[in-house]
Amino acid sequence: MTTRSIRLAALAGGIFYLITFASSIPAAFLQQAALADGSYVTGAGQDGALAFSGILDVITALAGVGSAVALFSIVKREHEGLALGFVATRSFEAAMLGVGALMSISLVTLRQAAAASVDPTTFVPAGSALVAVQHWSTVLGPGMAAFNALMLGTALYRSGLVPRAIPALGLVGAPLFLAFVAGTILGVTETGSVLQGIAVAPFFIWELAVGLWMTFKGFRSSAPIVRAAVQSGALQAQAGVA
Repeated sequence: MTTRSIRLAALAGGIFYLITFASSIPAAFLQQAALADGSYVTGAGQDGALAFSGILDVITALAGVGSAVALFSIVKREHEGLALGFVATRSFEAAMLGVGALMSISLVTLRQAAAASVDPTTFVPAGSALVAVQHWSTVLGPGMAAFNALMLGTALYRSGLVPRAIPALGLVGAPLFLAFVAGTILGVTETGSVLQGIAVAPFFIWELAVGLWMTFKGFRSSAPIVRAAVQSGALQAQAGVA
């Protein structure tokens, strides 16, 4: 690998991380606003907002997978298992977000069908089921981000590719976030609570910080795996010339 290819990998990974921020946060607010009253199918509906949130979820999913693919060649030099785990958990997260997007768009279609029906209440059970699936996909999907933070954070901390304070935030924030997700599934905690803010804050800062650092700074040239990759690339180039 060359210094330029390493920089491009960091840049791509950082940009994809920032895209997930730019798309996931407004998607969450749009979904919360549209589904707040609990009777979306029989109500006036915010079809445009909910459909757009579905598009944003798809963008978040693709950007998440893109970040894993962009960083794989670098992370595997530190630990191939962590690199594969990062790709796998990002892919699972993307799948859950895709399910949520499908449910959001399906809710729009169902509400429009209910509006044209003589008895809209017959659509309520189906609508309630779609809302439930959409809700839990948004819990389990982003919850997977905690696992991929453990994978990537461990690799970055060990390798010194970025300042260790950044992955340390991820390694601290991931268990807190996982605990909150588990608590939500068990009914102990709920979204929008103070506990969510406490659990999410370190994780939020970790993802933003690593995205910004990789985008604007790249990986540290002093990191052993960067030096080794550049030296290996130089030797291969010399062998090719010879």
